[in-house]
Amino acid sequence: MRCVLGIRNCPAVDESETHRIFGTSIFLSALRCLLSYIVFPIVLPVAGLASSVGPYVGIPVGVAALVFDILGVRRFWLADHRQRWAFTFLYLAVASMVTVLLVIDIVHLAHG
Repeated sequence: MRCVLGIRNCPAVDESETHRIFGTSIFLSALRCLLSYIVFPIVLPVAGLASSVGPYVGIPVGVAALVFDILGVRRFWLADHRQRWAFTFLYLAVASMVTVLLVIDIVHLAHG
């Protein structure tokens, strides 16, 4: 896994930084899901706003979430965290959901 993440003989990093990045990445992923499932389809139409803005907001948030997911999993491995495998699978699950939403947004823009 270290090779996949590009980690080579790096000194261990502080676990508090690892947990901060984890919190940020999960927050961005959760924000992406809230936007996709609540704000864009329900709140915007009720407020009389166009729901077509979804991809324009969703794509940057989704990309940022995926970047922080990758940074987060790398940090857990750099910190040699005892639960790095559990967090790796959690990140993979979250990143998979965000990727699906990202693809949906890109397809929506392409057929727009």
